[in-house]
Amino acid sequence: MGESEGSMIKTVAAMQDYDLYRDLAWEGGFEDYLEIVRKTPKVTRNAFQRCFDMIIAAGHDEYIDNKKKLVRYRFFQDPEDSGKDAVFGLDIPLMRLINVLKAAAEGYGPEKRVILLHGPVGSSKSTIARALKKGLEAYSTKPDGALYTFKWVNLTGTGLASSDGEDFISPMREEPLRLIPQDWRSKAIEELGLSNELFPVVVDGDLDPASRFIFQGLMEKYEGDWAKVVTKHIRVFRFILSEKDRVGIGTFQPKDEKNQDSTELTGDINYRKIAEYGSDSDPRAFNFDGEFNIANRGMIEFVEMLKLDVAFLYDLLGASQEHRVKPKKFAQTDIDEVIIGHTNEAEYRRLLNNEFMEALRDRTIKIDIPYITRLSDEIKIYEKEFSQAKVKGRHIAPHTLEVAAMWAVLTRLEEPKKHNLQLIQKMKLYDGKVLPGYTQDTVKELRKESSREGMAGISPRYVQDKISNALVSDIADGTINPFMVLNELEKGLTNHSLITNDEERRQYGELIGVVKREYEEIVKNEVQRAISADEEAIAKLASNYIDNIKAYTLKEKVKNRYTGQAEEPDERMMRSIEEKIDIADNRKEDFRREIMNFIGAKAIEGKQFDWQTNDRLRRALELKLFEDQKDSIKLKTLVSAVVDKETQEKIDIIKSRLMRYFGYNEVSATDVLNYVASIFARGDAAE
Repeated sequence: MGESEGSMIKTVAAMQDYDLYRDLAWEGGFEDYLEIVRKTPKVTRNAFQRCFDMIIAAGHDEYIDNKKKLVRYRFFQDPEDSGKDAVFGLDIPLMRLINVLKAAAEGYGPEKRVILLHGPVGSSKSTIARALKKGLEAYSTKPDGALYTFKWVNLTGTGLASSDGEDFISPMREEPLRLIPQDWRSKAIEELGLSNELFPVVVDGDLDPASRFIFQGLMEKYEGDWAKVVTKHIRVFRFILSEKDRVGIGTFQPKDEKNQDSTELTGDINYRKIAEYGSDSDPRAFNFDGEFNIANRGMIEFVEMLKLDVAFLYDLLGASQEHRVKPKKFAQTDIDEVIIGHTNEAEYRRLLNNEFMEALRDRTIKIDIPYITRLSDEIKIYEKEFSQAKVKGRHIAPHTLEVAAMWAVLTRLEEPKKHNLQLIQKMKLYDGKVLPGYTQDTVKELRKESSREGMAGISPRYVQDKISNALVSDIADGTINPFMVLNELEKGLTNHSLITNDEERRQYGELIGVVKREYEEIVKNEVQRAISADEEAIAKLASNYIDNIKAYTLKEKVKNRYTGQAEEPDERMMRSIEEKIDIADNRKEDFRREIMNFIGAKAIEGKQFDWQTNDRLRRALELKLFEDQKDSIKLKTLVSAVVDKETQEKIDIIKSRLMRYFGYNEVSATDVLNYVASIFARGDAAE
């Protein structure tokens, strides 16, 4: 067993990256650090510069959406953590956020503001903040994200040592260049050649009260000899940001006013150390462990920021505008951190109506984070949460997540004011679908006239909860389908805490009906395609159609394959196919010429024409074959108790196609076939 245990330990130990550990544990003198700065000036970046560089380093992709160039920053796809905190469909708000960070990094003003993410509940505000905090932690472990601080050493005998004689680490993990007095810091940086053209080194601010106290005591001891102070008593070391270890990342959230005071932000006296140092005004007897203190060099997140008591907001004003906080009994202390908060719509409205909050409004940059209004992005949220890897032992029928996402998006859209559009059509246009008579300019107009779109509606959390309910319900029986989820969504509206009036509840209920009708069209189309997926039959039909339109356009006759006689083109057959995709009688010649031109173009390229490469023709052929075959299959008999053997064999073929081509399993394929059969049985078939 001993050998076994030893080998297991070795196996685990082999996974350790010793080179990374050595890099992160680097320690050296002040001179060594100056050499690092000369080689890599970026180690002295302020918090905004580091945050911006971190996002840019992850890369980006540019794309055109409705004639507008957009940028998708890969950082927010959370590549470091397998997409766990990936954000979908918010490229425009995130571009605004990056622009603010860029301007702050350049020192153009936003670095003196609080960044406030504002939007409805569940719109990814806290996910964005969490991604930034988590990203900074990971970035600080990489060579590009390295940052350094210092500790006081060899204090025994100076009168400044603690009773245990331990080294005194800079309590706020400050930039080591702050040890150079402000009076000659800029000149020193210039003469040492620490800056370069790509990155000018600028270090503002003074040491925290505890480090300043030790610094001044040592300067007195060495009669003002700064070189002796930093040579004998300073060790610089690399550190990493960590929210769990309370280093460089802070989070503050409102609690009961009686149990929370401003010391949680700015630190408090350590009463056990008063006896050691003799006074509560000795900064070494103070814990610089408030959220502002520990977040120095990194980021602080204010959860539900506008729910904070006014006393906390005063601290926030100084921290943002002056980059300073006021610990109890000590002078104002410089901080360097990104301040980001988030709040919902109701709380922000309260801020606008409160004249006492005017100073905060003036120091806030608000970035709206709306709900997603693009269907394909909303689907990604649910696919991430309900992937097959997570939902083991359960089959989620095709389109189940899609219809849930469809309903959620529809609740967030504003009714089109013009363009003679239905809401479902607007949703499709937003999702990049092409609808006859509408262009990209239409989409731009629609977005422009709906300035607050996405700031109200149903939260993804509500939809996720209802999908979960469907998955664990008794009727699921290993498989959930769209109707189960839609029923859960509809039932939940009665007690939904965020729906404030009956009119809104009625509208959301009606949209369930809209989604059901859309789903009906989707599955009718799939069953039609499964029925007409007989490649041999459809290829024969395509060949016959092509022969006839070729003869028609060239004013020739067609050779009958059975009799061998030359006959006029079969107008009835051609029209029966063309009518399936609404080609009017007066447009038939245009369509036929279009197909012939398509065939000619392929021939010039040296390629043989394939009916599957022309979407309109393929759809027309599928619908025609479905029309011809559905009666022979007698789909309507599915809803009756008795199905003959021949029909059952044909139905089994269709089910196998649904499973092979569209992702159904045995249960969901049977369900969807029964459902479509019931539509035909009602006589609703067949557009």
